[in-house]
Amino acid sequence: MDIGFTEEQELLRDTARKFLDAACTAKFVRERMATAEAITPEFWAHLAEQGWLGINFADEDGGSGLGLVDLVVLMEEMGRAVMPGPYLATALLGGAAIRAAGLPMQRQEYLSQIAEGTLKATLAATEANARWDASGIMMNAHPMRGGFELSGSKLFVPDAHLAEIIVVAARTRDGSTMEDGISLFLVPKGTPGLSISLMPSIDETRKLCEVRLDNVVVPQTALLGELHQGWPALARVYDAAAVALSAEMCGGAQRVLEMTVEYAKLRETFGKPIGSYQGVKHKCADMLVEVENAKSLTYYAAWAIDEKQADAPLAVSMAKSYASDASRKVSNAGIQLHGGIGMTWEHDLHLYMKRAKASEVAFGDATWHRERVASLIGA
Repeated sequence: MDIGFTEEQELLRDTARKFLDAACTAKFVRERMATAEAITPEFWAHLAEQGWLGINFADEDGGSGLGLVDLVVLMEEMGRAVMPGPYLATALLGGAAIRAAGLPMQRQEYLSQIAEGTLKATLAATEANARWDASGIMMNAHPMRGGFELSGSKLFVPDAHLAEIIVVAARTRDGSTMEDGISLFLVPKGTPGLSISLMPSIDETRKLCEVRLDNVVVPQTALLGELHQGWPALARVYDAAAVALSAEMCGGAQRVLEMTVEYAKLRETFGKPIGSYQGVKHKCADMLVEVENAKSLTYYAAWAIDEKQADAPLAVSMAKSYASDASRKVSNAGIQLHGGIGMTWEHDLHLYMKRAKASEVAFGDATWHRERVASLIGA
Protein backbone atom coordinates (compact mmCIF):
# COMPACT_ATOMS: atom_id res chain seq x y z
CA MET A 1 0.00 0.00 0.00
CA ASP A 2 1.11 3.57 -0.60
CA ILE A 3 0.59 6.21 2.06
CA GLY A 4 3.14 8.60 0.64
CA PHE A 5 6.43 7.70 2.29
CA THR A 6 9.17 10.21 1.60
CA GLU A 7 12.13 9.44 -0.62
CA GLU A 8 14.34 9.28 2.49
CA GLN A 9 12.01 6.77 4.15
CA GLU A 10 11.96 4.56 1.06
CA LEU A 11 15.77 4.73 0.99
CA LEU A 12 15.83 3.68 4.64
CA ARG A 13 13.56 0.74 3.82
CA ASP A 14 15.72 -0.37 0.88
CA THR A 15 18.96 -0.03 2.86
CA ALA A 16 17.57 -1.99 5.80
CA ARG A 17 16.20 -4.76 3.59
CA LYS A 18 19.45 -5.22 1.71
CA PHE A 19 21.47 -5.39 4.90
CA LEU A 20 19.08 -7.72 6.72
CA ASP A 21 18.64 -10.03 3.71
CA ALA A 22 22.41 -10.46 3.62
CA ALA A 23 23.35 -10.43 7.31
CA CYS A 24 20.23 -11.66 9.14
CA THR A 25 19.57 -14.95 7.39
CA ALA A 26 17.46 -17.72 8.91
CA LYS A 27 20.70 -19.59 9.66
CA PHE A 28 22.03 -16.56 11.55
CA VAL A 29 18.79 -16.24 13.53
CA ARG A 30 18.84 -19.91 14.54
CA GLU A 31 22.47 -19.68 15.63
CA ARG A 32 21.81 -16.61 17.77
CA MET A 33 18.73 -18.20 19.38
CA ALA A 34 21.03 -20.75 20.96
CA THR A 35 23.22 -18.11 22.60
CA ALA A 36 22.57 -15.78 25.53
CA GLU A 37 23.98 -12.84 23.57
CA ALA A 38 21.46 -13.21 20.70
CA ILE A 39 23.56 -10.88 18.54
CA THR A 40 27.17 -10.50 17.40
CA PRO A 41 29.30 -7.43 18.14
CA GLU A 42 29.81 -6.91 14.42
CA PHE A 43 26.07 -6.92 13.74
CA TRP A 44 25.43 -4.46 16.58
CA ALA A 45 28.21 -2.19 15.37
CA HIS A 46 26.62 -2.04 11.93
CA LEU A 47 23.30 -0.95 13.45
CA ALA A 48 25.17 1.88 15.15
CA GLU A 49 27.04 2.84 11.97
CA GLN A 50 23.75 3.13 10.11
CA GLY A 51 22.37 5.44 12.81
CA TRP A 52 19.57 3.01 13.66
CA LEU A 53 20.30 2.75 17.39
CA GLY A 54 19.65 6.46 17.84
CA ILE A 55 17.19 6.98 15.02
CA ASN A 56 14.66 8.73 17.29
CA PHE A 57 17.13 10.55 19.52
CA ALA A 58 17.64 14.28 19.05
CA ASP A 59 20.70 15.54 17.15
CA GLU A 60 22.14 17.12 20.30
CA ASP A 61 21.91 13.74 22.04
CA GLY A 62 23.89 11.99 19.33
CA GLY A 63 20.90 10.65 17.41
CA SER A 64 19.46 11.09 13.93
CA GLY A 65 16.53 13.27 14.98
CA LEU A 66 13.96 11.27 12.99
CA GLY A 67 10.36 10.50 13.91
CA LEU A 68 8.35 7.43 14.80
CA VAL A 69 7.19 6.99 11.19
CA ASP A 70 10.84 6.52 10.19
CA LEU A 71 11.31 4.02 12.98
CA VAL A 72 8.18 2.16 11.85
CA VAL A 73 9.71 1.75 8.40
CA LEU A 74 12.84 0.27 9.98
CA MET A 75 10.96 -1.98 12.42
CA GLU A 76 8.86 -3.41 9.61
CA GLU A 77 12.02 -4.56 7.87
CA MET A 78 13.42 -5.97 11.10
CA GLY A 79 10.19 -7.93 11.51
CA ARG A 80 10.58 -9.44 8.04
CA ALA A 81 13.95 -10.81 9.10
CA VAL A 82 12.94 -11.79 12.67
CA MET A 83 16.01 -9.81 13.73
CA PRO A 84 17.33 -11.08 17.07
CA GLY A 85 18.97 -9.09 19.83
CA PRO A 86 18.34 -6.18 22.20
CA TYR A 87 17.33 -3.51 19.68
CA LEU A 88 13.82 -3.21 21.10
CA ALA A 89 15.13 -3.13 24.67
CA THR A 90 17.86 -0.58 23.97
CA ALA A 91 16.39 1.85 21.44
CA LEU A 92 12.68 1.62 22.21
CA LEU A 93 12.57 0.95 25.94
CA GLY A 94 15.65 1.88 27.96
CA GLY A 95 16.89 4.54 25.56
CA ALA A 96 13.40 5.86 24.92
CA ALA A 97 12.75 6.18 28.66
CA ILE A 98 15.94 8.19 29.12
CA ARG A 99 14.95 10.34 26.15
CA ALA A 100 11.42 10.91 27.48
CA ALA A 101 12.17 11.52 31.16
CA GLY A 102 15.85 12.34 31.46
CA LEU A 103 17.40 15.69 32.27
CA PRO A 104 19.58 17.24 29.51
CA MET A 105 22.80 15.97 31.13
CA GLN A 106 21.38 12.46 31.50
CA ARG A 107 20.21 12.39 27.89
CA GLN A 108 23.54 13.58 26.55
CA GLU A 109 25.53 11.11 28.65
CA TYR A 110 23.54 7.95 27.98
CA LEU A 111 21.84 8.48 24.62
CA SER A 112 25.07 9.32 22.84
CA GLN A 113 26.59 6.04 24.06
CA ILE A 114 23.51 4.10 22.97
CA ALA A 115 23.61 5.71 19.52
CA GLU A 116 27.31 4.84 19.22
CA GLY A 117 26.60 1.22 20.10
CA THR A 118 28.76 1.25 23.24
CA LEU A 119 25.89 1.03 25.73
CA LYS A 120 22.89 -1.29 25.87
CA ALA A 121 19.86 -0.47 27.98
CA THR A 122 16.46 -1.82 28.90
CA LEU A 123 13.35 -0.92 30.89
CA ALA A 124 12.22 -2.86 33.96
CA ALA A 125 8.61 -1.98 34.67
CA THR A 126 6.42 -5.10 34.44
CA GLU A 127 5.77 -7.07 37.62
CA ALA A 128 4.06 -10.33 38.55
CA ASN A 129 0.62 -8.79 38.01
CA ALA A 130 1.50 -8.43 34.29
CA ARG A 131 -0.36 -5.10 34.05
CA TRP A 132 0.64 -2.40 31.59
CA ASP A 133 -1.02 0.53 33.32
CA ALA A 134 0.20 2.55 36.31
CA SER A 135 -1.53 0.16 38.71
CA GLY A 136 0.92 -2.54 37.71
CA ILE A 137 3.89 -0.74 39.28
CA MET A 138 3.95 -1.73 42.94
CA MET A 139 7.67 -2.02 43.72
CA ASN A 140 8.76 0.61 46.21
CA ALA A 141 11.72 2.95 46.22
CA HIS A 142 12.41 4.51 49.62
CA PRO A 143 14.27 7.80 49.92
CA MET A 144 17.36 7.74 52.11
CA ARG A 145 20.26 10.03 52.80
CA GLY A 146 21.80 10.91 49.44
CA GLY A 147 19.70 8.55 47.37
CA PHE A 148 17.10 5.79 47.24
CA GLU A 149 16.75 2.14 48.22
CA LEU A 150 14.91 -0.16 45.78
CA SER A 151 13.58 -3.59 46.64
CA GLY A 152 11.42 -5.92 44.61
CA SER A 153 11.24 -7.95 41.44
CA LYS A 154 10.56 -7.12 37.79
CA LEU A 155 9.52 -9.78 35.28
CA PHE A 156 9.62 -10.16 31.48
CA VAL A 157 12.36 -7.53 31.17
CA PRO A 158 13.69 -7.69 27.58
CA ASP A 159 17.41 -8.54 27.33
CA ALA A 160 18.27 -7.27 30.79
CA HIS A 161 21.21 -9.68 30.93
CA LEU A 162 22.86 -7.71 28.11
CA ALA A 163 22.11 -4.22 29.40
CA GLU A 164 24.76 -2.02 30.99
CA ILE A 165 22.04 0.27 32.35
CA ILE A 166 18.49 -0.60 33.44
CA VAL A 167 15.72 1.96 33.82
CA VAL A 168 13.63 0.78 36.77
CA ALA A 169 10.10 2.04 37.45
CA ALA A 170 9.17 2.16 41.13
CA ARG A 171 6.64 3.78 43.40
CA THR A 172 8.05 6.57 45.57
CA ARG A 173 4.81 7.65 47.24
CA ASP A 174 1.12 6.83 47.46
CA GLY A 175 -0.42 9.57 45.37
CA SER A 176 -4.02 10.60 44.84
CA THR A 177 -4.06 8.48 41.67
CA MET A 178 -2.13 5.39 40.59
CA GLU A 179 -0.33 7.52 38.00
CA ASP A 180 1.00 9.82 40.72
CA GLY A 181 4.03 8.72 42.71
CA ILE A 182 5.91 6.67 40.08
CA SER A 183 9.58 7.48 39.56
CA LEU A 184 12.24 6.16 37.18
CA PHE A 185 15.76 5.21 38.24
CA LEU A 186 18.98 4.41 36.41
CA VAL A 187 20.50 1.23 37.81
CA PRO A 188 23.88 0.24 36.32
CA LYS A 189 24.89 -3.35 35.74
CA GLY A 190 26.84 -4.73 38.66
CA THR A 191 25.12 -2.61 41.32
CA PRO A 192 25.21 -4.49 44.67
CA GLY A 193 21.90 -6.26 45.27
CA LEU A 194 20.96 -6.37 41.58
CA SER A 195 20.54 -9.86 40.11
CA ILE A 196 19.35 -10.92 36.68
CA SER A 197 18.22 -14.35 35.50
CA LEU A 198 16.93 -15.55 32.16
CA MET A 199 13.31 -16.67 31.96
CA PRO A 200 11.87 -19.32 29.62
CA SER A 201 10.40 -17.67 26.53
CA ILE A 202 8.58 -18.82 23.43
CA ASP A 203 10.71 -16.45 21.32
CA GLU A 204 14.37 -17.15 22.03
CA THR A 205 15.51 -14.44 19.60
CA ARG A 206 14.49 -11.87 22.20
CA LYS A 207 15.36 -12.98 25.71
CA LEU A 208 13.21 -12.15 28.74
CA CYS A 209 14.66 -11.78 32.22
CA GLU A 210 13.71 -11.52 35.86
CA VAL A 211 15.38 -8.54 37.51
CA ARG A 212 15.60 -8.71 41.30
CA LEU A 213 16.57 -5.75 43.43
CA ASP A 214 17.49 -6.66 46.99
CA ASN A 215 17.98 -3.43 48.95
CA VAL A 216 19.67 -1.81 45.96
CA VAL A 217 20.97 1.65 46.87
CA VAL A 218 21.32 4.26 44.14
CA PRO A 219 22.43 7.89 44.45
CA GLN A 220 20.21 10.92 43.97
CA THR A 221 21.68 11.35 40.49
CA ALA A 222 20.15 8.00 39.49
CA LEU A 223 16.68 9.58 39.55
CA LEU A 224 15.58 9.96 35.94
CA GLY A 225 13.67 13.22 35.58
CA GLU A 226 11.38 14.48 38.32
CA LEU A 227 10.52 12.62 41.50
CA HIS A 228 7.00 11.09 41.53
CA GLN A 229 6.39 12.24 37.92
CA GLY A 230 7.66 9.28 35.91
CA TRP A 231 4.37 7.89 34.61
CA PRO A 232 3.64 10.41 31.80
CA ALA A 233 7.06 9.68 30.26
CA LEU A 234 6.63 5.94 30.78
CA ALA A 235 3.19 6.05 29.13
CA ARG A 236 4.70 7.76 26.07
CA VAL A 237 7.41 5.10 25.90
CA TYR A 238 4.80 2.34 26.07
CA ASP A 239 2.72 3.90 23.28
CA ALA A 240 5.67 4.39 20.93
CA ALA A 241 6.97 0.88 21.66
CA ALA A 242 3.52 -0.61 21.01
CA VAL A 243 3.38 1.08 17.60
CA ALA A 244 6.93 0.02 16.74
CA LEU A 245 6.17 -3.55 17.76
CA SER A 246 3.01 -3.43 15.64
CA ALA A 247 5.17 -2.45 12.68
CA GLU A 248 7.51 -5.35 13.39
CA MET A 249 4.51 -7.69 13.45
CA CYS A 250 3.35 -6.26 10.12
CA GLY A 251 6.75 -6.99 8.61
CA GLY A 252 6.72 -10.55 9.89
CA ALA A 253 3.17 -11.16 8.69
CA GLN A 254 4.02 -9.75 5.27
CA ARG A 255 6.93 -12.16 4.96
CA VAL A 256 4.77 -15.12 6.03
CA LEU A 257 2.23 -14.15 3.35
CA GLU A 258 4.96 -13.98 0.71
CA MET A 259 6.38 -17.38 1.70
CA THR A 260 2.90 -18.91 1.67
CA VAL A 261 2.00 -17.55 -1.78
CA GLU A 262 5.33 -18.76 -3.17
CA TYR A 263 4.72 -22.22 -1.71
CA ALA A 264 1.15 -22.34 -3.02
CA LYS A 265 2.47 -21.77 -6.54
CA LEU A 266 4.98 -24.61 -6.30
CA ARG A 267 3.32 -27.31 -4.18
CA GLU A 268 1.20 -29.62 -6.31
CA THR A 269 -1.62 -32.00 -5.40
CA PHE A 270 -3.59 -34.02 -7.92
CA GLY A 271 -1.39 -32.57 -10.66
CA LYS A 272 -2.18 -28.92 -9.90
CA PRO A 273 -0.55 -26.22 -7.72
CA ILE A 274 -2.48 -25.89 -4.46
CA GLY A 275 -2.74 -22.16 -5.17
CA SER A 276 -5.17 -22.93 -7.97
CA TYR A 277 -7.77 -24.20 -5.50
CA GLN A 278 -10.40 -21.74 -4.36
CA GLY A 279 -10.03 -22.54 -0.66
CA VAL A 280 -6.30 -21.72 -0.74
CA LYS A 281 -6.92 -18.53 -2.72
CA HIS A 282 -9.48 -17.35 -0.19
CA LYS A 283 -7.12 -18.08 2.69
CA CYS A 284 -4.31 -16.10 1.08
CA ALA A 285 -6.69 -13.23 0.33
CA ASP A 286 -7.75 -13.16 3.98
CA MET A 287 -4.10 -13.03 5.00
CA LEU A 288 -3.51 -10.08 2.67
CA VAL A 289 -6.45 -8.17 4.13
CA GLU A 290 -5.17 -8.74 7.66
CA VAL A 291 -1.67 -7.50 6.75
CA GLU A 292 -2.87 -4.41 4.88
CA ASN A 293 -5.32 -3.38 7.58
CA ALA A 294 -2.65 -3.77 10.27
CA LYS A 295 -0.24 -1.63 8.25
CA SER A 296 -2.81 1.12 7.77
CA LEU A 297 -3.59 1.33 11.47
CA THR A 298 0.09 1.19 12.43
CA TYR A 299 1.20 3.88 9.99
CA TYR A 300 -1.56 6.20 11.17
CA ALA A 301 -0.71 5.63 14.84
CA ALA A 302 2.94 6.48 14.18
CA TRP A 303 1.96 9.64 12.31
CA ALA A 304 -0.48 10.62 15.09
CA ILE A 305 2.26 10.36 17.72
CA ASP A 306 4.73 12.33 15.60
CA GLU A 307 2.16 15.05 14.98
CA LYS A 308 0.93 15.02 18.60
CA GLN A 309 -2.65 14.38 17.52
CA ALA A 310 -5.34 14.27 20.24
CA ASP A 311 -6.42 10.79 19.13
CA ALA A 312 -2.90 9.33 19.29
CA PRO A 313 -3.57 7.06 22.33
CA LEU A 314 -6.70 5.75 20.62
CA ALA A 315 -4.79 5.14 17.40
CA VAL A 316 -2.06 3.29 19.30
CA SER A 317 -4.49 0.87 20.92
CA MET A 318 -6.35 0.28 17.67
CA ALA A 319 -3.07 -0.52 15.90
CA LYS A 320 -1.69 -2.80 18.62
CA SER A 321 -4.94 -4.72 19.10
CA TYR A 322 -5.39 -5.32 15.37
CA ALA A 323 -1.73 -6.09 14.63
CA SER A 324 -1.58 -8.56 17.55
CA ASP A 325 -4.51 -10.54 16.18
CA ALA A 326 -3.46 -10.19 12.54
CA SER A 327 0.08 -11.39 13.15
CA ARG A 328 -1.15 -14.48 14.98
CA LYS A 329 -3.83 -15.25 12.37
CA VAL A 330 -1.48 -14.85 9.42
CA SER A 331 1.20 -17.02 11.05
CA ASN A 332 -1.37 -19.71 11.81
CA ALA A 333 -2.73 -19.61 8.27
CA GLY A 334 0.76 -19.78 6.81
CA ILE A 335 1.55 -22.93 8.76
CA GLN A 336 -1.79 -24.51 7.84
CA LEU A 337 -1.31 -23.88 4.12
CA HIS A 338 2.21 -25.26 4.25
CA GLY A 339 0.91 -28.45 5.81
CA GLY A 340 3.32 -30.79 7.59
CA ILE A 341 6.48 -29.01 6.49
CA GLY A 342 5.29 -25.85 8.18
CA MET A 343 5.52 -27.61 11.54
CA THR A 344 9.17 -28.62 11.19
CA TRP A 345 12.19 -26.99 12.83
CA GLU A 346 13.94 -26.78 9.47
CA HIS A 347 11.29 -24.47 8.02
CA ASP A 348 11.39 -20.76 8.86
CA LEU A 349 7.70 -20.38 9.70
CA HIS A 350 8.08 -21.31 13.36
CA LEU A 351 10.40 -18.33 13.85
CA TYR A 352 7.62 -15.98 12.76
CA MET A 353 4.95 -17.78 14.76
CA LYS A 354 7.00 -17.59 17.97
CA ARG A 355 7.77 -13.92 17.46
CA ALA A 356 4.08 -13.24 16.74
CA LYS A 357 2.97 -14.98 19.93
CA ALA A 358 5.54 -13.16 22.06
CA SER A 359 4.74 -9.77 20.53
CA GLU A 360 1.01 -10.35 20.84
CA VAL A 361 1.08 -9.93 24.61
CA ALA A 362 3.89 -7.38 24.91
CA PHE A 363 2.70 -3.87 25.89
CA GLY A 364 -0.83 -5.18 26.23
CA ASP A 365 -2.63 -7.84 24.21
CA ALA A 366 -5.61 -7.23 21.95
CA THR A 367 -8.14 -7.54 24.78
CA TRP A 368 -6.26 -5.04 26.95
CA HIS A 369 -6.07 -2.49 24.13
CA ARG A 370 -9.72 -2.93 23.14
CA GLU A 371 -10.68 -2.18 26.72
CA ARG A 372 -8.50 0.91 26.50
CA VAL A 373 -10.24 1.94 23.28
CA ALA A 374 -13.60 1.55 24.99
CA SER A 375 -12.40 3.66 27.90
CA LEU A 376 -10.99 6.39 25.63
CA ILE A 377 -14.21 6.74 23.63
CA GLY A 378 -16.35 6.57 26.75
CA ALA A 379 -18.14 3.37 25.82
